[in-house]
Amino acid sequence: QVPLVESGGGLVQPGGSLRLSCTASGFIFKIYTVGWYRQAPGKQRELVASMTADVNTRYAESVKGRFTISRDNAENTVYLDMNNMKPEDTAVYYCNAERPQPYNDYFGQRNYWGQGTQVTVSS
Repeated sequence: QVPLVESGGGLVQPGGSLRLSCTASGFIFKIYTVGWYRQAPGKQRELVASMTADVNTRYAESVKGRFTISRDNAENTVYLDMNNMKPEDTAVYYCNAERPQPYNDYFGQRNYWGQGTQVTVSS
């Protein structure tokens, strides 16, 4: 059983939109901080957006106003809605779930990563 399964990547034109989804299993999703990271060729992996269990959000400056992270705890799913996309958004996008303090291993591992999904913005 894969803890995090992503979907929704693909090819989109500049100015277009995509929605990424990441469905979790095997741990108590609702207490985790969830996030999306991306890694472009030749670059380090960077945080795109994150959301805590009490829905505090954080965004990279480069995506503020264009991307929105959300979660559905009933469905154990986190989403990333990407609008007005730019070629520089091209990357492999990874879903992440991090267990916050003071929770212990009963709730799941400290950190999970998805397998990654390719997003390409090109005309």
